[in-house]
Amino acid sequence: MRVVSPNDFTDLSEVRDRLRAFEDRYNAAAQPFQWKFTTSDLDDLLTRLDRHASADRQEESSAALTT
Repeated sequence: MRVVSPNDFTDLSEVRDRLRAFEDRYNAAAQPFQWKFTTSDLDDLLTRLDRHASADRQEESSAALTT
């Protein structure tokens, strides 16, 4: 994290001050954004991941039987 790099702090209060200054700058510049990843997209992704995980488990089972 660039806000704490370089790590040349002499005490924790310097770390605190730098993090608070970053928070203030970030909050002043932050803007809302629109998500493009819908719940349907998430459902599709989870289905694909589950399908891959099932295939991997089947391959592992097959490999264990042949050894």
